[in-house]
Amino acid sequence: MAGPVAFFAVFFAYPVVAIVERGLEVDGVWQFGRIWDVLAQSDVRHVLWFTTWQALASTALTLLIALPGAYVFARLDFPGKQLLRAVVTVPFVLPTVVVGTAFLALVGRGGLLDELWGVRLDTTVWAILLAHVFFNYAVVVRTVGGLWAQLDPRQEEAARMLGASPLRAWRRVTLPALGPAVAAAALMVFLFTFTSFGVVQILGGPTFSTLEVEIYRQTSQLFDLSTAAVLTLIQFAAVCAILAVHAWTVRRRETALRLVDASRTARRPRGTGQWALLAGVLVTIALLVVLPLAVLVQRSFGGGLGYYRALTREDGGTFLVPPIEAVGNSLQYALAATAVAVVVGGLAAAALTRRDAGRLVRGFDALLMLPLGVSAVTVGFGFLIALDEPPLDLRSSWILVPLAQALVGVPFVVRTMLPVLRAVDVRLREAAAVLGASPWRVWREVDLPMVRRALLIAAGFAFAVSLGEFGATVFIARPDNPTLPVAVARLLGRPGDMNYGQAMALSTILMVVCAVALVVLERLRTDRSGEF
Repeated sequence: MAGPVAFFAVFFAYPVVAIVERGLEVDGVWQFGRIWDVLAQSDVRHVLWFTTWQALASTALTLLIALPGAYVFARLDFPGKQLLRAVVTVPFVLPTVVVGTAFLALVGRGGLLDELWGVRLDTTVWAILLAHVFFNYAVVVRTVGGLWAQLDPRQEEAARMLGASPLRAWRRVTLPALGPAVAAAALMVFLFTFTSFGVVQILGGPTFSTLEVEIYRQTSQLFDLSTAAVLTLIQFAAVCAILAVHAWTVRRRETALRLVDASRTARRPRGTGQWALLAGVLVTIALLVVLPLAVLVQRSFGGGLGYYRALTREDGGTFLVPPIEAVGNSLQYALAATAVAVVVGGLAAAALTRRDAGRLVRGFDALLMLPLGVSAVTVGFGFLIALDEPPLDLRSSWILVPLAQALVGVPFVVRTMLPVLRAVDVRLREAAAVLGASPWRVWREVDLPMVRRALLIAAGFAFAVSLGEFGATVFIARPDNPTLPVAVARLLGRPGDMNYGQAMALSTILMVVCAVALVVLERLRTDRSGEF
């Protein structure tokens, strides 16, 4: 456990504390009164209000649109179901920069809606809300649908036989059982939208700003570390509260339910209502998920192959190297980050499964989730401030980017491997130890064969999220070694059709890489219940 603790202490806690200390400490004295000064500012209160409001609205809209999809994937059987489930999961593994770019191509200036009907939604809250639904649709479908598929349908059928209407049977029998899963999915969506950065940065323009975007503006544009530190503390407190409630809902979801094999609960649609629901879900997926991605690809070929060819040339302005080199940089960084995340996350998961693990070790399990919610902008800027002197002078080192990306990958590794490791019979390890095997050999001979597939899945998730990390990387990626998300954001920040087209082309390349990683994950996934 010492390795994962040291990793998080040095590369997560230390940079975050360094930012807060730099912003709130003056001449060795902590200026906690600055917190109230910042909160008294009307523009900061507006950012707090918008951050909370848009997260609540995004969560409600996502549940409203995605719950019918959860039912369809859980209870109905139809041709192409597995392929369609993979399609709706693609947005979740896409970098937020690509999501923003896709919706910019759909609802922005010169986008599909602008060309057809003269309607533009960019720089409006509706573009942000729709992009958040697009990104989080799979969270609800797979989290709620996974449990829904395992609920015994005979319980609801029994209520129907006793005279209950279909709606009342669902409300009194199924909904209470689904409640914890719905709550867990809602909290996950709220967490992702509360800390939204790339989507709001691209679609919100100067009008809308979340806490994450405001922290970025205060640090990179205004150099007001004091305000940025206060906003970081506020976001940290909010995320801790969200994670605490999420942990409570997970414990509730683990209470006894009457579950059955998910493959036995899905049936062919029967009756007009089920066929209409299936058609409605298919139309929703086509418009909400497929259309933005298709428009993104179409825009990338707007000049034939010209935009892709332009990626191979230096322009002397936006990049010091041809933009296409961002592809190789991203792949190398993501592979290095995946290696770090697998090692650190694997050690943490192994420590958490030990029978003699104390309460402190088990508490570390919750702390592992913090990098998913704490400002990545703060972490990235903290890297520049904290890791710039011996013995950790890494500011000019290439390893800084993979380390920041690995922080986001570790929680996925732990969450993927932990259930599998806990399922290994401890008596097998004890028997191997009695026969003289060393701890390393016990792991190699007993645990590794059982968790090999889970380890590959964990590595795939870590690779996908590392590939798309943007908040921290935008600070620490060097101009001569940009990553794909950073390159896309820089191109979108410059005027001109050529820059716009190249951004679409790079986003398409990044989308294809992420989709390939997802297809591999779907083929490796051992649990077909549909849960994350």
